[in-house]
Amino acid sequence: MTELKKIGVVGAGQMGNGIAHVCALAGYTVVLNDISEPALEKARETVEKNMQRQLSKEFISLDEMTSALDRMTFTTDLSEFGDVDLAVEAATEKEPIKVDIFAKLLQNVSPDAYLASNTSSISITRLASTTDRPERFIGLHFMNPVPVMQLIEVIRGLATDQATYEMALTLAERLNKTVANAEDFPAFIVNRVLMPMINEAVYTLYEGVGTVEGIDTAMKLGANHPMGPLQLADFIGLDTCLSIMQVLHDGLADTKYRPCPLLVKYVEAGWLGRKVGRGFYDYRGDAPIPTR
Repeated sequence: MTELKKIGVVGAGQMGNGIAHVCALAGYTVVLNDISEPALEKARETVEKNMQRQLSKEFISLDEMTSALDRMTFTTDLSEFGDVDLAVEAATEKEPIKVDIFAKLLQNVSPDAYLASNTSSISITRLASTTDRPERFIGLHFMNPVPVMQLIEVIRGLATDQATYEMALTLAERLNKTVANAEDFPAFIVNRVLMPMINEAVYTLYEGVGTVEGIDTAMKLGANHPMGPLQLADFIGLDTCLSIMQVLHDGLADTKYRPCPLLVKYVEAGWLGRKVGRGFYDYRGDAPIPTR
């Protein structure tokens, strides 16, 4: 098994910059790629801000923060992935986009590099089959926000070999994450359970059973959830929630996974949650206000 020294991450959004953050803190050399310079600049600012927060809470030292930032490179050029030992795709939850990224990665990474996807729902076997190394391909589903959440779902594709799986376990241990092994079925474990709950919360709103505030308050106080399901959906991104429900519905052919029409309507409106300032709550003022 190749010892990991340098890790490349494709996609500088909330998942990608979080993965890059924890890998750099764990001592790996990290290169973070995105097609957008503004996205990379925002990612750099986010990583620094999140490390400052960890520093202020004494989770890390100033030396650890400085060294981690020194190990990070931000680039729009995939040619800088030529010497990575592991390339992790962390782009939006759209299969054609992910397939295209892996096609471009194969033109730049070494023949020995491992490939991984941070997909939260899409078949690892299918993604791996589009590459020249399905045996060295694995699913590494980090939870959001990556620096805080302790879980990694590890998903082996049909062809994933034992050395690749052991690489994933070693990486998780070095990142101080806990592994949940998931079979390669739509949405794996976390989202197989979580997304139908969120979808049902949207149906509860759609059918007038409760208001946005009522539903979230009920689940926070009645089920002891730290965040209500509609608030959580806004945090995740309503487009991501919809994509995962569509994967479940298409992959399992069961009507219980049918996306709620109201969720579809919000996505069509561009009200995708916190990242755009409006979802089930409006975040553009001093305090979030329900939009329905």
